Amino acid sequence: MLVLGLPSVITAAADRAWAWPLAVALVLPLVWRRRRPAAVFVVVAAVALVQWTVGLRLGTDVALLVGLYTVAAWEPRRRAIAAAALLEVGALLAAVRFAPAGDVLTSLVFLSGLVAAAFFIGTTVQTRRAYLGALVDRAARAERERDQQARLAATAERARIARELHDIVAHSLTVVVTLAEAATVASSTDPPAAREAMGQVATTGRAALTEMRRLLGVLRTEPGDRGVDDDGLGDLAPAPGLDRLDDLVASARTAGLPVRLTVSGRPRDLPSTVDVTAYRVVQESLTNVLKHALDPSRVHVVVRWGGDDLAVEIDDDGRRTAPAAPAGGHGLIGMRERLALFGGELSAGPEPAGGWRVRALVPCPEEAP
Repeated sequence: MLVLGLPSVITAAADRAWAWPLAVALVLPLVWRRRRPAAVFVVVAAVALVQWTVGLRLGTDVALLVGLYTVAAWEPRRRAIAAAALLEVGALLAAVRFAPAGDVLTSLVFLSGLVAAAFFIGTTVQTRRAYLGALVDRAARAERERDQQARLAATAERARIARELHDIVAHSLTVVVTLAEAATVASSTDPPAAREAMGQVATTGRAALTEMRRLLGVLRTEPGDRGVDDDGLGDLAPAPGLDRLDDLVASARTAGLPVRLTVSGRPRDLPSTVDVTAYRVVQESLTNVLKHALDPSRVHVVVRWGGDDLAVEIDDDGRRTAPAAPAGGHGLIGMRERLALFGGELSAGPEPAGGWRVRALVPCPEEAP
């Protein structure tokens, strides 16, 4: 910049000995313009005022425009406007005294155009930099949110898998243990009954292995693969629905429970997840009766279809050897979590006349014709 203004400095130096110091004083502060834009502009403006006072015309006055551009590009908008107003006053003074374009009006328009150009270029650069910064921040925030959503999804999936494993393993093993104990007792007095019980153990074990394989198949298969819907269920879905309640009740009867099933209302198709939830509530309740009830003479499973909901009730009259939801148990917790996903409710507790009662209510509004 000093080189560009060199001709005017040389010309002025013939009449003014301080032309060189003023030219250097105008240009040198620009070295620090990125660190202190406003302070550098004030220093350059002060040197330009001294130059105007002594009546020198120097090409290095372009340093004022560079200073204004830097303020507009890096400082807050109010400082940029103040710097532009100050430089406009300088343009007016220069037009009146020096008239670089030939007359005062033309010179004022020319110099004001330079001031406006420097100001708007600087503000445009600042706006673009802020926009790019916002894009970068938005991208970083989106990445953080994506990672957070991935962690939440992984946590939810782990909870779902834990519920499925609990429902499959707990029920099947409870039936297996009950039948094995019965076979042990009957082995010496009634060998045919013992053999039949062990056959039921094998059948129950094979059924549990089948459901475990289905669950593992879902875990190993990517969504969108053949036979699997995007929600991870589909042909490989590990959980049965209400259409298999008869098999579940038959399995519980084989284990020694006097189970009676009652279905009332008009059955209708349910979303697969709701269907699974209703089935798991019955399965977990029967498992708890097997594990915690002493000598139940009645276990009643009621599935009641209403207009806007599905009610599932399981009650028995057995005496409890331990709380139905022991510390560290996951059965009732898992049922409540499943129902909460659909806005359902679960209540469980002892009956006044003895025994235990579980009631689940699942919203499932009937579709309009």
